[in-house]
Amino acid sequence: VQLVESGGGMVQPGGSLRLSCVASGFIFSAYDMGWYRQAPEKQRELVAVITRGGRTNYADFVKGRFTISRDNAKNTVYLQMNSLKPEDTAVYYCNAEILVPLRHYWGQGTQVPISS
Repeated sequence: VQLVESGGGMVQPGGSLRLSCVASGFIFSAYDMGWYRQAPEKQRELVAVITRGGRTNYADFVKGRFTISRDNAKNTVYLQMNSLKPEDTAVYYCNAEILVPLRHYWGQGTQVPISS
């Protein structure tokens, strides 16, 4: 099983980035996919999730700015991030989850520093 994130990098406040996560080794379309982030000295937190059926849910702090999407044909989940703020600085992790049987998979993370 692999989740490989890409698309991170330094961006100025107000800028945009699109993160990608390519999955392999499991049936991607059967899993709920999510993006989490962890800022320095803070706990990992949920950013957005997209269910296997395509329903989405966002943390309040990214609503209206971030969009999660998935392409099951490409085994890929995306996170479009707009209007980035310095407080969005974090390592962003891709997550795959299925409840029956219960399994979680994590990517290695991609850094998103936001600085002027």
